[in-house]
Amino acid sequence: MEKFVPTSYTLECVATGREFEDEGWTLEDRACKTPSLVRARYAKKQLEVRPSEFGLYKFADWLPVRRMLKGSSAPVTYCSKGLGRYLGLENLWITFNGYYPAVGASMTTCSFKETEAYSVCARAAEHEDRVLVVASAGNTARAFAKVCSDNNIKLLLAVPHDNIAALWFAEPLNPCVKLISCEKGGDYFDAIHLSNLALKARGFYAEGGAKNIARRDGMATTVLSAVTTIGRIPDYYFQAVGSGTGAIAAWEANMRLIEDGRFGSNIMKLMVSQNAPFVPMYDAWRADSRQMLPYDDDKARRDAEIIDAKVLSNRRPPYGVVGGLYDALKATDGDVFVATNAQARKAARLFQELEGADIHPAASVATASLIKAVADGKVAKDATVMLNITGGGEQLFKEGKELWYLKPSLVFPLDPSLDDVVAKVEELFK
Repeated sequence: MEKFVPTSYTLECVATGREFEDEGWTLEDRACKTPSLVRARYAKKQLEVRPSEFGLYKFADWLPVRRMLKGSSAPVTYCSKGLGRYLGLENLWITFNGYYPAVGASMTTCSFKETEAYSVCARAAEHEDRVLVVASAGNTARAFAKVCSDNNIKLLLAVPHDNIAALWFAEPLNPCVKLISCEKGGDYFDAIHLSNLALKARGFYAEGGAKNIARRDGMATTVLSAVTTIGRIPDYYFQAVGSGTGAIAAWEANMRLIEDGRFGSNIMKLMVSQNAPFVPMYDAWRADSRQMLPYDDDKARRDAEIIDAKVLSNRRPPYGVVGGLYDALKATDGDVFVATNAQARKAARLFQELEGADIHPAASVATASLIKAVADGKVAKDATVMLNITGGGEQLFKEGKELWYLKPSLVFPLDPSLDDVVAKVEELFK
């Protein structure tokens, strides 16, 4: 394998267009007065895809990385036979992120959150001694835990106690990975609050969520996989959203691919979906509001408890920020759909029957929305459609394995004191 040279890029503020250098972990343009995302502008305008043994880093030309970490896998795109025929779609392409050796998919955490983790952690300096802090509703935590454990990177995870069953692994983790939780009844927003308190401790730094270009450009590899496999930019992109970061990433990848010049000038319609009754972005979009509508905390927690796709329960998504999901939907003439638990479960059964793989609840929500969009005549039968299966193959991967679960080192109340959190997390890494 060739010697890896760090990727060359600059940063651009979406709100102002100002271009500036990355100081190493820049998450925003401090000169900008408006809440805005920043984007990477890569020196290489045409993507050169490396051989498969590079894993995710086959797309390193458009990843803001300084090194390659071991153990990564890239998303796999294939032309659907069963589901496409069932829906009457001539060009349905499935981008599978998970474990499905029959199509060459080998993500052992079974989620596209691996694309984020391998990109974000490779953006950090090799000898970074601070502790990376990540809040998650489940899948993101599993992915970061695996990557950091395998590559000896210090990590503090904050996950709601109700979601820690998602932290399963094929083998015990390196002790450089620690977990803290908010007590039972808390949701993803409570975990974010807890992580923000932990960040006041000495020697801890924020992963950054949607603000981190490495997170978005890691997720964008799903679109890079699809377009380089299909040979053109799709007409439609279907994905379920919790924060909307994956859809923002898809839009950004689309713009880079148009600039590349070899895949057409198509703008994919972003067709994103939420799991009812937890639908704050759907409600805001229906009201044509850039701002999220009021959502009572207790009701939000109850709604998050009801939905199957727990990973879609983000109460403070990057929706209205400049360059966020609202802008992405407007720019692509996109739409937001809703699927109930019952519709998503039915879609999951159908996918397994027709495509041969079990899929995660969030991917089931996306599949249910595709089925509905086709039934409502919103997708032309000859359109090129990309369905982003954001997680799957978990049942297959777990078969015959004795699993190991990461348990919280500390469990905090829903309204913890800053001093208590700081003192205890500092002690964890002594």
